[in-house]
Amino acid sequence: MQEKKDNKKTFFIENLGCSKNQVDAEVMIASLEKEGWTYAEAPDNAELIIVNTCGFIEAAKAESIDTAISFRKIYPGKKILMAGCFAQRYGASLLDKMPEIDGVFGNLNLQIVPEIAKSVFQGDRPAILPLEGSSRPERKSLLSFPGSAYVKISEGCNHRCSYCAIPIIRGNLRSRTVEDVLVEIKGLLDSGIVEINLIAQDLAALGTDRKEKDFLKLLNEISKLPGKFWIRLLYIHPDFFPLELIDIVAAEKRILPYFDIPFQHAAKPVLTGMGRKGSSSEYLNLVDKIRSRIPESVIRSTFMVGFPGETAAHRRELLDFQTRASLDWVGTFIYSREEDTRAYSMRGSLAHRFAQPVASKFKGKLEVNQIRITERQMDRFIGKDLDILIEEKVEAESMALGRAYLHAAEVDGSVVVLSDKAVPGKMMQCRITGRNGIDLEAVPLDEL
Repeated sequence: MQEKKDNKKTFFIENLGCSKNQVDAEVMIASLEKEGWTYAEAPDNAELIIVNTCGFIEAAKAESIDTAISFRKIYPGKKILMAGCFAQRYGASLLDKMPEIDGVFGNLNLQIVPEIAKSVFQGDRPAILPLEGSSRPERKSLLSFPGSAYVKISEGCNHRCSYCAIPIIRGNLRSRTVEDVLVEIKGLLDSGIVEINLIAQDLAALGTDRKEKDFLKLLNEISKLPGKFWIRLLYIHPDFFPLELIDIVAAEKRILPYFDIPFQHAAKPVLTGMGRKGSSSEYLNLVDKIRSRIPESVIRSTFMVGFPGETAAHRRELLDFQTRASLDWVGTFIYSREEDTRAYSMRGSLAHRFAQPVASKFKGKLEVNQIRITERQMDRFIGKDLDILIEEKVEAESMALGRAYLHAAEVDGSVVVLSDKAVPGKMMQCRITGRNGIDLEAVPLDEL
């Protein structure tokens, strides 16, 4: 009797970019496995390498290109598929410019990735940019740390900030229903997940494409769920921040008092050019309202420097805002001139490359200032007892790395737990005993 041949193929995904891209990668993994593919933990063991790209700014696009070229040099005999935002944005033109890749796949209907994978192995060199697929596609394998998961509650964006290419790449806002999101959250909690990270271009916009305001409704429904878990809110546009949210977070301890609010700048002329309505005083007022109601709150933000028309006076105003706001965490990045955005043709945009040394120097100044602010903000947690979500154990050491409510995964600091009893994916009650740089040190309460 002839032995049956194993036709299973193996694939690996190199995920670049944000947490939304990570969810997309998890959907692709599930879609391929459903069709008999086997996920490889390393590219060495895969026949197909999928580069899940980012296309938000110039640096991200360069990383996407370099990653694909690097894989081709290392693995000349493997198939390489470029997927994600960069692929969606530039489509078939990438095939002409990049002989290193074997296909291009967009990010609006991830469930059909097995079709393009099959086409690539048949010798084709396809470019497929499909229309939108399911709002709640299946996911089985998560790429996040144990115990944590991202839940994307909407896709696309309607805000149209002048510098942002996201609507060009991901389209207009398309919200999931509250019921649909709840089903996914319940399933994750039932599977042992203890931290749900809600993500979107703007969480507060949920339902506004249907002329509904569903975000607060969703949080109220989540509050009715049983059990001990964390809900972390990642990204709320400052100009559309619902003040009712502050009372909801104050009342429901499982919705973490962690606010991710990307102010981007503080000078009114710069914000107006960005297509934003705020100002330094308005944003400081929002920070004060949050902290007055929830003293233990933690606020993360991002600042963009080098936007067309930014002057030395504008930079001083941003630095002053940074000092006065004393935000817990801040990421900084330099303006990237992106085609098809409104800022692309703004006065001064053509010269932004020549201003980059100034922007880069100012970015460094903001980062140094923020380290001092963050260290001071972290000191207030010393002596407090906090739940720590353990992420990983440190090999050959009696310690583990984890996060408290004040840390989002990968972008903030961490907590070093001095114990050999920590279990990844589990919560551990600890006392914060010190600070090392921007990281905290802790000891489990039952080991004190």
